[in-house]
Amino acid sequence: MRIKGVRAQAVDLRRAGENKPVDRREKASSSKPKRPPPQPAARHPAPWLGAMCVVDTDDGTFGCGMTTASGPVCSIINDHLADIVVGESAMATEKIYDLLIRATASYGNSGVTSHAIAAVDLALWDLKGKLLGRPVYELLGGPQKDHIPCYATGVDVEWYRDLGFSAVKLPLPFDPTDGVRGIAEAERKFAEVREQVGPGIDLMLDCWLALDVEYTVRLGTALRPYNLRWIEDYLLPEETAGFRAVRQRLPGQGLATGEHWYTTQRFAEAISERWVDVLQPDVEWMGLTPCVHVCHMAAAAGLAFAPHGGMNTPYGQHLVFALPAATLGELGISGKVPLAERVHLPGTAVVEDGKLVPSAEPGFGIEVDRSWLEAVAV
Repeated sequence: MRIKGVRAQAVDLRRAGENKPVDRREKASSSKPKRPPPQPAARHPAPWLGAMCVVDTDDGTFGCGMTTASGPVCSIINDHLADIVVGESAMATEKIYDLLIRATASYGNSGVTSHAIAAVDLALWDLKGKLLGRPVYELLGGPQKDHIPCYATGVDVEWYRDLGFSAVKLPLPFDPTDGVRGIAEAERKFAEVREQVGPGIDLMLDCWLALDVEYTVRLGTALRPYNLRWIEDYLLPEETAGFRAVRQRLPGQGLATGEHWYTTQRFAEAISERWVDVLQPDVEWMGLTPCVHVCHMAAAAGLAFAPHGGMNTPYGQHLVFALPAATLGELGISGKVPLAERVHLPGTAVVEDGKLVPSAEPGFGIEVDRSWLEAVAV
């Protein structure tokens, strides 16, 4: 079966079923720190909506791939990547991923380019599963586990415990400009949370790329009594020397990063030098094909694999369900909204009692038709 068409469009999934347009300026609530870290990128998030890539075959079957940054992503896909993919076999996910990586090398295949490649790659896997009549996790060799143990990311710790989560990740609302006061406040917060939840709940810390080596080491040392499972995204993704330094200066502390790494080569370097203990690529920013490569590398090195936001959409759910190094799934939660009501992409499985089992429907189990795609298009 050959690919007939590839098209990307900006989407707002909240538009489905609504008769009035959604205000594009509206910002969804989040569990980010109230005062953002000092980096300009964090203070001024990109204004673009999500992007949906749709890949069609001659018989009318289509696959859907989601990512963010619709502005540049749609241009990259529609103006460049689509022509590369059309005419290729719908089964050739490895070949097409390699073609896209090489075709974009001249202008850089990280960042928003990687987002565009990811959307195409995810749509191809969705299409492949539909054509074969099997869920994607089976195409990857799964199911590898009975269910996915999940952790919650946010600030409502007691509510997450009541929902059955056995692990919680908190955001850090401080940065090096806060000095010793910020470290003291972080220590006070984790002492309070540890007392609330007891020793049976794993705690993690997300630093939002806001720290430097010295502050990370001081913070990690101060928080040792609270037995954090890992400290995450403490440095900018390019600070390779910094990752080596933190690894050396914080022995015994679990470390995690990877959502802003976009190539298998960067992960291979991190794995070979063991910069971190937990690798966290984002499947919607990198693609399923390279995430599978990274997960197998992690397994061979004895490292953990926990995709960024993996339980928020079917893409990460199928990935984690299928592969052995992926032992934990992240669900980002904003506010005390019932988990089933947070689903905007039809077919997304819902966490129950801290566990998740993906849809067994073909592809990623995304239950949409052409009219739905038209309804969410912006």
